[in-house]
Amino acid sequence: MGQGPRTGNSVPVSGTFTTDRHYGFGVADQNEPTKTNQTKTIPEFFAEAPDTDSMEIWGRFWDILGGLRDRVEERFELTPHPSSAQFGNWRSGSFEGSLNTYTGPEAEWVVHSWIGNRSQGILDMNFQVWLGPHVEVPHLVVVFGTIPKVFHYSDLTPRKELATNVEYMKKYYEPANEDFLEFRGDDRFTWSVSHGAYMRSIISPVGHSYTAERTDDVIESLEKRVGSRFDRWLGWVDSAEPVPEAERADLSARDHYLRENIYRLDPMNALASRFMKPDMVEALIEARFGAEQLAGR
Repeated sequence: MGQGPRTGNSVPVSGTFTTDRHYGFGVADQNEPTKTNQTKTIPEFFAEAPDTDSMEIWGRFWDILGGLRDRVEERFELTPHPSSAQFGNWRSGSFEGSLNTYTGPEAEWVVHSWIGNRSQGILDMNFQVWLGPHVEVPHLVVVFGTIPKVFHYSDLTPRKELATNVEYMKKYYEPANEDFLEFRGDDRFTWSVSHGAYMRSIISPVGHSYTAERTDDVIESLEKRVGSRFDRWLGWVDSAEPVPEAERADLSARDHYLRENIYRLDPMNALASRFMKPDMVEALIEARFGAEQLAGR
């Protein structure tokens, strides 16, 4: 499998602060009331903070995601999907990134990507594994970013409606409940509310969505939590019972609907549109959810 650029693990996270703005968000009026940190938009975070060089912290997060990708490569038979070949390393306007997608008989769609401007403190970095319909194990989502604070999102995307499938909920979400509550109680992390109603609708009861300061202890804690979640998820995959053949078509159709709309309705798309050509934004969205692959099914 092809790999994006990687850096070493011993990376400090201090950034270089400047006052030269390129985002056009404006500076927050100190006399105006401000939203709680839980409900601020990304532009509001940037309006309150100077541009921050994130090259070093990008390297650390990219290493964590690359480690997950390596473990997935060891476990699953995967082939790079040709639809993302042109986006291995790309640049458009003031944004750049890397988009790498893979497919296989068990892991139907794997995405390893980043997008943003490392020198000015805006990053969105993703690793996602969408499993095939042969099992009903939740899909895996891990996101890191800077806004310029640290942002982290991770979830186990359900394959069934949890409120009406209690046994499924107990099997895959009760085991992660204690970890969720422990994380929610960590004062270093502030809950971050998505401004997209659809995005909130797909977050599971154990989904994590936080901002935090750019410190070593924060990143080390996130790396540990992500590793623990990945280990549990992979254990479920290894021990999963096969889904009956008669149920697989419906499960696949549901997965594909979610996969497309989660990427199409991501509020980050609107932010990317401020700095990139519209046709490039659309091309990246389609490559991320695998429009070419889905069209052939």
